[in-house]
Amino acid sequence: MSDYYSPLTYTVSENEDGWLLKTVLQRRLQVSRKLLSRIKLTERGIMLNGERVYISVKVSTGDVLEVRMEQEESDDILPEPIPFTILYEDEHLLIVNKDSGVIVHPTHGHYTGTLANGVVHYWKTKGDRFRFRPIHRLDQETSGVLAIAKNPYVHQHVSEQMIAGTVDKKYITFVHGSPAQEEGAIDGPIDRDPEEPHRRIVTPDGYAARTLYTTVARWAGGSASAVSLKLESGRTHQIRVHMTSIGCPLIGDRMYKTLPMHEFDEQTLAVREERDTWIARQALHACELAFEHPILQKRMTFQAPLPADMAALEARLDAEASPRELL
Repeated sequence: MSDYYSPLTYTVSENEDGWLLKTVLQRRLQVSRKLLSRIKLTERGIMLNGERVYISVKVSTGDVLEVRMEQEESDDILPEPIPFTILYEDEHLLIVNKDSGVIVHPTHGHYTGTLANGVVHYWKTKGDRFRFRPIHRLDQETSGVLAIAKNPYVHQHVSEQMIAGTVDKKYITFVHGSPAQEEGAIDGPIDRDPEEPHRRIVTPDGYAARTLYTTVARWAGGSASAVSLKLESGRTHQIRVHMTSIGCPLIGDRMYKTLPMHEFDEQTLAVREERDTWIARQALHACELAFEHPILQKRMTFQAPLPADMAALEARLDAEASPRELL
């Protein structure tokens, strides 16, 4: 078995004739300094026309550059036969539909039973050697699309797209109440709650956070709503905190359902308490993820259908909180 993944190949153009190889690597392939420092030390990491070269050499029109990364494995993650749904896979990326209740990566106290354990097991049964590199995270109880890079180059490039704001992350949720405006943006800095550090709150001294939302349906005159959301930042619990901040906590969210008691009458509070029992977790699903594939160099969109528990919640709202108003 080869010690390297398939190479990234680039042919030097006439405009690049006479450039330093290092310049081609950084400007054309956008290889990071960290990755470049790793691959240049390996035997076949950087090859020009089939020969190992120094990155200080000058290139000529038509030269063929090959960049190879050594194969890696997550030796610290125990392989376990944990099922998960694959939405897309090639030699560079794995896109999965994460189930609710599943932690993405082993953490203190949760070394097994995670998505990472299942993915590592899946790769091993295929004879593949990859390190588990999630490009982003989803809360344990949030379901939906999750992207995993199979090498550091792909991880770097999609992560940079996230920082640049060119990755589209869309969610669907069912909330109590209805936003005052059918669509808009929630700009609310987020930080830890000093009284309960595991929770987040909107606070002027927090980290900038922005959520775009569109109300797509309302039930019973606005007692509950379906809302589509797009994140422009990625703070912990951002959607849950932001929706609660505008008086529309997610149905089923036990952590962030608390609102000032004087804002609602007893009947409204009783209805919300009842509906929170209709689903065993917060009703939040990452339904779509879109970014440019670093190797194929085309924008790709990945979608995950509404999970069964949220579909059941929607059906119950239709049955017991009718009429539904589509917006």
